[in-house]
Amino acid sequence: MPIDTKNLLVVSHRYRSFQKDPIDLVSPYFDNVYVLVRFNKFANISDYIHIPALQPFVSSFKIDCANKPSNLEVYKTSFFNLPFDSQYKALGDKHLKVVEELIRKKNIKFDLIHSHFTWSSGYVGAKLKAKYRVPFVVTAHGYDIYRLPFKDDEWKSKIEYVLNSADAIITVSRSNLECIRKLDVKTPVVVLPNGYREDVFHPLNPYECKRSLGLSSDKKIVLTVGNLEEVKGHKYLIEAMGRVVKTRKDVICYIVGEGKLENKLKKQIKSSGLLDYIKLIGGRPHNEIPLWMNACDIFVMPSLKESFGVVQIEAMACGKPVVATYNGGSEEIILFDNYGYLVQPGNSDLLAEKIIIAIDHKWNSEEILKFANKFNLKNQKKQILDLYNLVGDGDESCITGSISN
Repeated sequence: MPIDTKNLLVVSHRYRSFQKDPIDLVSPYFDNVYVLVRFNKFANISDYIHIPALQPFVSSFKIDCANKPSNLEVYKTSFFNLPFDSQYKALGDKHLKVVEELIRKKNIKFDLIHSHFTWSSGYVGAKLKAKYRVPFVVTAHGYDIYRLPFKDDEWKSKIEYVLNSADAIITVSRSNLECIRKLDVKTPVVVLPNGYREDVFHPLNPYECKRSLGLSSDKKIVLTVGNLEEVKGHKYLIEAMGRVVKTRKDVICYIVGEGKLENKLKKQIKSSGLLDYIKLIGGRPHNEIPLWMNACDIFVMPSLKESFGVVQIEAMACGKPVVATYNGGSEEIILFDNYGYLVQPGNSDLLAEKIIIAIDHKWNSEEILKFANKFNLKNQKKQILDLYNLVGDGDESCITGSISN
């Protein structure tokens, strides 16, 4: 039966950015798409008191219904959970309970399940597959596969259960694939990197973008986008900028993102005397990010670890070079110096050196754009739909050979 006569159920931690875009892209091929977004009621506190650590968990950050397809419905599956490891291990059954209640209440019918992240959405998908006897695909994005199953034996068992319950596994990088290979998992795996939407991320006039954002036209702009967490390495970017501005004063760095390190990073910037050169501008609407990408001169990803890092592809889709780290994902993107530079993570001296070189270098934007097009979501749509058809037909043995890795 062709998938355009079926309903798709998506269990996810978010409906925005790299999770929203591929869902929207395949939605025309289904009768109905139901997206169930996990939401922790504890984050409601941040609606009344500004708590940086909770910002990535509030509903306005997790759900973006702009240009939502007409046949797609988004539901919040809400419950209370404290941010402790013991609580996180118990999250699976809590999440499952509210999802099952919503399915009954809304009388949701579905023929295929796709869970984004192995825990806890993947656990929910595995249990729903067993109950409703429908195919189940899980995407292992990042921390949920490169860190979580290796924390202890209990976590390993939980994640292996999810992955072995699936009819197919998608993961976003070859470094993630290597993590899966370390587990006792028999399910076929497809490497399908996160992609970008060409209707959103494409070259625009940089001077018009700067004017629209109220930025100075005579400054060289360094940009990074990411949650304010330790793993994103903002500390080292700030240290690097301290070295950069000793060489040239016409550079300003904008950090887009929210998170628990907001106050700590503000103090670091102030104590380093960099208030004129580094600006923390908080989270920005997704449709504003292309303006920042086009306004910048270089994009920097100082992460200590990344599963892939789609924001660097989005910057390249705007013709911008990237200075990144050997973080597990970026080295699968910055293959040559034609696209940018790589440095060891946590090395602010080398990061500063490459930022200075990148600012002065004459980059070939057309070459960067041509490479970025490999990650265009339209080019990946067929692969996702082929995978859905294969698991729907019960022919998982053909998956590895039929889907391009």
